[in-house]
Amino acid sequence: MDVTAQTDEQIVRALAAGDRAALAQAFDRHAATMTRYLWAIVDDRHDVEEVVQDAFLLLWQRAETLDLPAESLLPWLLVVCRNLARNAGRKRSRHRADELPEMLAAPVEHSDAVETLRWVRSEIAALPELDRRICELCLLEGRSYAEAAETLGLTVGAVTQRVSRNRRRLKKVVMHDGH
Repeated sequence: MDVTAQTDEQIVRALAAGDRAALAQAFDRHAATMTRYLWAIVDDRHDVEEVVQDAFLLLWQRAETLDLPAESLLPWLLVVCRNLARNAGRKRSRHRADELPEMLAAPVEHSDAVETLRWVRSEIAALPELDRRICELCLLEGRSYAEAAETLGLTVGAVTQRVSRNRRRLKKVVMHDGH
């Protein structure tokens, strides 16, 4: 049978049997669409490439138990991409939240870095009271979102949303002002 004429279901069955050529065929068939989709939700090239690779790795690992809800493998792959991108974003946010207090408190040797940190602290100080307090607790003091929520009488979801929104705002202001 011509390999290009295989259906996605046949490709998945071949994957389950350990056929690496089937993985390459699935990649050739769907990677471009997955990459375009990811560019709509992820803004870092490295993250896009990593998520596409991880999605195909997951396809390889789960091929034996995968039951396609449609004739195409693409909907499953796009859901996997979305979930992997969200997880990567959460992991990156936690990592940044852990790094920022250290970065802001660390002794700095370069005047540009000192100016950038001053600029970030100045922008945090200019936020509305609740947002400022959340940023101080989570970004500067390194408290968890749950601790900040408890301290301020908010839900963890509300704290998460505000930190994310303010982190984007701060990044935008600092990057666009050249600091």
